[in-house]
Amino acid sequence: MFRIFVRHQWKEALRSTIWHKNVAANIFIGFLFLLMIFYLLLIGILIDRILADVYPGRNPAEMFNGFLLLYFLADLVIRFYLQQVSAFHISSYLHLPIRRRTIVHYVELKTVLSIFNIIPFFIVIPFAFIVVGRQYAPLDAWIYLITIFLMVMVNNFLATYLKRQLSSRPRIVAAAGLAVVGLILLNYFGILSISGFSSLVFGYLLIHPQLVAIPAAILFAVYAVHYYFLKKRLYPEEIETRKRQKMDSISEIRYLKGLGITGEIMALEMKLMWRNKRPKTTIYLFPLFILYGLFFYPQEIYMNQGTGLLIFVGVFMSGGMMLNYLNYAFGWESNYFDALLTSRIDMERYIRVKFINSLIISTLCFIITIPYVFFGWRILFINFVTFLYNIGFLSFVLLYMATFNKKRIDLSRASAFNYQGIGASNWLAMLPAFLFPPLVYWPFQAIGLPYVGFMVIGVIGLIGLSLHRVFLQMIRSQFEKRRYIMAEGFRVR
Repeated sequence: MFRIFVRHQWKEALRSTIWHKNVAANIFIGFLFLLMIFYLLLIGILIDRILADVYPGRNPAEMFNGFLLLYFLADLVIRFYLQQVSAFHISSYLHLPIRRRTIVHYVELKTVLSIFNIIPFFIVIPFAFIVVGRQYAPLDAWIYLITIFLMVMVNNFLATYLKRQLSSRPRIVAAAGLAVVGLILLNYFGILSISGFSSLVFGYLLIHPQLVAIPAAILFAVYAVHYYFLKKRLYPEEIETRKRQKMDSISEIRYLKGLGITGEIMALEMKLMWRNKRPKTTIYLFPLFILYGLFFYPQEIYMNQGTGLLIFVGVFMSGGMMLNYLNYAFGWESNYFDALLTSRIDMERYIRVKFINSLIISTLCFIITIPYVFFGWRILFINFVTFLYNIGFLSFVLLYMATFNKKRIDLSRASAFNYQGIGASNWLAMLPAFLFPPLVYWPFQAIGLPYVGFMVIGVIGLIGLSLHRVFLQMIRSQFEKRRYIMAEGFRVR
């Protein structure tokens, strides 16, 4: 039965118009993948020498084991954002005499072929036989590889399970995310040494190979939880009920109803963002934008060198989500853009709703980043002026540049490794986001007035907010000129 499923999905992929449009891009990505494999194998072969140079006098196996748990934590987070949930049209097979457990097993096991499950072994396999096999025994090297494989599979099924739970039970995902962040913070402040614990656990495994049963039991438990989660939701009436609940949950927001037509348009925007895979995966990036400051603020080199890097961080944290939303402001509606143009919706109101949504997104991001004041009042001040810049200047630039986008977006495809709908205008729109604020700041820093430079960035935002009606009118005029060109580009060919 699995062979039939594979054949059907292979035919579906080959017959897709997207496959034929992206042949050149797929060939280029394949070349980059082969190049990456070569470098990973080279690192794996030389890993004992690299560790010996970086940590002289230390056991390479012990040092490598110390990085494993940190790698698995990072791998879990990366998988959650980038690994695509296996797409399979289950409803097409439910009326056929096929056991539901067979369908569920196929959906789960399909994720085993993910690239994330292959990459680590180009380093681990050479390391296991060159270092572990030489220091211990060939059998220990095989046990070591089996343990790594089991842990990789645990991450694979756990990440896909959390992604599926996000829409139905976000509390589970939030609890898992807080647990990961908590472990990272405990390790950072020296309360808990993840590397030391990792070195101890995997070192003990090399001495007692029978402990491989523990990761095997964890893998079985994660697989079983994911299996019963999918099987419970495999019935047609359950699928229809969930779809209806998701549709009603947004349309029943009372506050939006009180805003009249503007509220209805905002509700439609929220439905579009939450119901479709492409915009929803951009929403999943929200924690990455908010936690971006933790990569820089704890490092003294970034806090003391007095460059415009902190401005970049501030713009990114409060404006990253807004950039993802406004950069494709009209491309999100490409599937029904023609119907939008023929409707009785006031285009000025339609554009204003997008501007209001961008204000809400950026304001929410700024409020959440206020606790970064723990690293100093200067951080809060920089984040505040960059927030003003985002809502008072960058939002208008992004909306204006979005009128030049005429590439259709398939909302059913995830955004990971997906460049559909991205054009030159989308890349150019990033220049005022990340280059213009430092360019404004650096002349003032050069003459010894850094805080004046910060305030000028904030004043630019305040001036933009005071002239928002003028800017929105300019964007509407540009939209009226470009709407038919955009509509032609959005149509399916």
